[in-house]
Amino acid sequence: MSSDSLPFTLLDLGGGEPVPGGPPRPRQQQCGPLGLRILADGTWLYQGSPIGRKELVKLFSTILSRDAEGVYWMTTPVERGTVEVDDAAFVAVELRVEQAGQPGQTLSFRTNVDQWVVAGPQHRLRVDHDLVTGEPSPYLYIDRGLEAKIARTVFYELVELAVPARDEQDWIGVWSEDIFFPLGQI
Repeated sequence: MSSDSLPFTLLDLGGGEPVPGGPPRPRQQQCGPLGLRILADGTWLYQGSPIGRKELVKLFSTILSRDAEGVYWMTTPVERGTVEVDDAAFVAVELRVEQAGQPGQTLSFRTNVDQWVVAGPQHRLRVDHDLVTGEPSPYLYIDRGLEAKIARTVFYELVELAVPARDEQDWIGVWSEDIFFPLGQI
């Protein structure tokens, strides 16, 4: 993928507030679909081809958001366009547990863009279950309306840490930052 084919230039990613006394920022232009797609496995595509440079994907991930209607946007100071996302914007690929099984246990997740996020009040874990098969689909809220789908191997690690809920014995879940996150029913 050549940088000439990108829907915006890396210079557009500058951002920040206008400098007082400096030139006014141009009005943000709506570009429509940018030709970017994020597959369920976390692979980023541009016009159907994988973006092979991880650093570029990491950079793009910092300007990605999802609005209240569920539309994914990539926003620069001068342009704003939509991005197609198959499932979740990110994938949680690694789990780090501190104080396992102890009060104050924390669960930290590394995403496919190397961002570490601690499950807690600002970053909630949730598990959807398929209505027909009952198969779980676990997610971690990141920020800006974005979530990471928790990879199957990482979810298995969570299940190994699961304990019964204090108030309802037919539910199991995990603790992180003193919050109980249900994983499913027994």
